[in-house]
Amino acid sequence: EVKSQVENLLTRIERAQRDIDYFGSVTDSNTCIEVHEDLVKQQLFEEAEEKKKLKLMLNASCDHVLEGIKSLKIVKKTGDKHGSWMKDPGKKHAKIYLLNGFVNNVILEFANIMTFMESNHTLKARRITLPFPWEGTGHIIYQSFLFYHRYGSLNEIIKFNIQKRTIADQMLLPGAGRIPAYQLSPSTKIDFAIDEQGLWAIHAEPETGGNIVITKINHITMAVEHTWDTSCNSKDAEAAFMACNTLYVVYNFPSGGTSRIQCVYDVLDAVNTYEIPVMHFPKRQGSHSTIHYNPKEKQLFAWGDGSQIIYKLHTKQKV
Repeated sequence: EVKSQVENLLTRIERAQRDIDYFGSVTDSNTCIEVHEDLVKQQLFEEAEEKKKLKLMLNASCDHVLEGIKSLKIVKKTGDKHGSWMKDPGKKHAKIYLLNGFVNNVILEFANIMTFMESNHTLKARRITLPFPWEGTGHIIYQSFLFYHRYGSLNEIIKFNIQKRTIADQMLLPGAGRIPAYQLSPSTKIDFAIDEQGLWAIHAEPETGGNIVITKINHITMAVEHTWDTSCNSKDAEAAFMACNTLYVVYNFPSGGTSRIQCVYDVLDAVNTYEIPVMHFPKRQGSHSTIHYNPKEKQLFAWGDGSQIIYKLHTKQKV
């Protein structure tokens, strides 16, 4: 009888222990659910805060979006098939800069566009020799500094003071330089862009399947401020530009044809990129080795098969 009482007691203890374990597990799972929900809330809060910081950093007053390419003007035809030409949107002067070829170390500086258009224009140019040549055609001039990818390096960016003719700074751009930024412009591993918010770098990475990565760089300190993995692929892309916090990628056919913008990526999600139609460049057949946006003049400076071209833009307010 004592034995049966002991067994009965043991059974009740086991049952009680199972109940305790069960209630414990329920409490734990509820706790897990609560913790999980808290983590999600925290993550959403952090993402919202990050967006707020980005909006402050990128000055969200930028409120226009590209609607189409209005017209083109072929300003001149000079130099090699590949190159770039530009004004400095950070300065008030009207100087034109010509950087011929995808490996070179000489910048030609012209007093204005009229001087550049003259037939003997090279005689009137100021020649600026760089200490190291550039690679590709992605370089940009901003506030009297040339930002360029140093030839022979994987991803070294040089900041060159045009007035003093000295290197002001340099940096490495992590992840860049292993594949071209655009499949149809194989010499350009790092492209630079200037928009209303300043300096950007554009490259592609094999880890993202060749998708384009954009990096906001502080042009004064040369520090990386933020990086975005975009949904735009570099396959069949020939160029890209930034305008108002938004990347516009230009695609073409390998043999050349009508260039078109068919991928748009807004870093602040202020534009519903799926609603933007494919935008074709007008009239011209061929290819581009560079297309850069000038935020001061709100137009594109492009180099296409040895022609220096200006494209005027249709823009509209962001909804």
